[in-house]
Amino acid sequence: MTLSGRYGRAVARAGDTGMALVVLVATWYYDGEYDLLLGWLMALCLLARRRYPGTVMAVVLALSAVQLALHDVPEQPLASAPAAYDAAVLFAMLSVVHHSRTTWMPYLAGAVVLLVTTAGTVGMPPLGIESFVDLESLPIFWGLTLTVWLTAFTLNTRRLYAESQAARAWHAERDQEQRVRLAAARERADIARELHDVVAHSLAVMILQADGAESVLRKSPDMAESALKTIAATGRDAIDDMHRIVRVLREGNPDSGDPGSADGGPPRRLVTLDEIEVVAERARAAGLTVDVSVEVGEGRLSPAEEMTAFRIVQECLTNVLRHAGAGAGVDIRLREERDTLLISVVDDGAGTFAGRGVGGDLGGNGLVGMRERAELAGGTFEAGPRLGNGWHVRASIPTRTK
Repeated sequence: MTLSGRYGRAVARAGDTGMALVVLVATWYYDGEYDLLLGWLMALCLLARRRYPGTVMAVVLALSAVQLALHDVPEQPLASAPAAYDAAVLFAMLSVVHHSRTTWMPYLAGAVVLLVTTAGTVGMPPLGIESFVDLESLPIFWGLTLTVWLTAFTLNTRRLYAESQAARAWHAERDQEQRVRLAAARERADIARELHDVVAHSLAVMILQADGAESVLRKSPDMAESALKTIAATGRDAIDDMHRIVRVLREGNPDSGDPGSADGGPPRRLVTLDEIEVVAERARAAGLTVDVSVEVGEGRLSPAEEMTAFRIVQECLTNVLRHAGAGAGVDIRLREERDTLLISVVDDGAGTFAGRGVGGDLGGNGLVGMRERAELAGGTFEAGPRLGNGWHVRASIPTRTK
């Protein structure tokens, strides 16, 4: 338990004890046969007023009724009126109003105490109890009752407000923690996609180009030189992307001048749909037959949408290189239709590695990454084998008209 919690409990116990002592002191002004007993019982009940407010009020009201019934003595006018130690009724009402968890209990408690005060002041003829107090005292008892009730109601309202604020702060803290965890998970997924795109595509192109350069090094030096240039260009792009990803991992925030990914991931060099022809040319140099058609108006796509389209096409070419190999034909189609970018990549599966491939897809992360990119952009994605040989990939991405 915290220090503030212990202090609060000590203050609460002191308040309960103080109320009980007030009731006990009030009993010494009466010399009735049962005054001391009734006062002691009321005081003991008040010690449990926080835990059982409704029960305590019911018992105190019963004891107050007993006091009125036993002290109906004409020679002692003050005895038949509400006694001073009947202040325990007001304390019990305060407890019900302040600590009640239901909306109707405070109003019921106030109404009952008003009725009991009125009955004890003006008398209860049906029960043979007559009052000898001047009716002018009735407004005083009512005013005292209403003052205590309003005080308790105000305290209860403040308590409920404080509890609601504490609960709101607790939920806000939990929500913030959840958002931090989700943001971290999204960032890990973004970095995983970027690493896969860089490593899988670049290495696939570089390995196939290196194999090709080795096979033609002595027979055709010009072709080997072209393959080596492709390897160097691909490697430089891969290193550039890797540097940006590593910088995000180390610093935790991207450079202000770096463009973000389509899904708010780590920064990378700005690419456009024109880059599709670059990766297609590298795929051609690796032995693929690539046909590219881009029917998209100038400025119709945002940088994020162009990045998403480029990465999907790049991953498709990587998969063809890895699973079909040199000699396969690839048909790439991008067109805009009704504010939607449609992407279609189809290969014939007729390469030198058809049916056996050159390695796995890093646990299937390529297809997963393409699907995530399309869905994060608000689009759809589908991929699967064609009838016969080959593979098809289709994606649609909603565009924002500028």
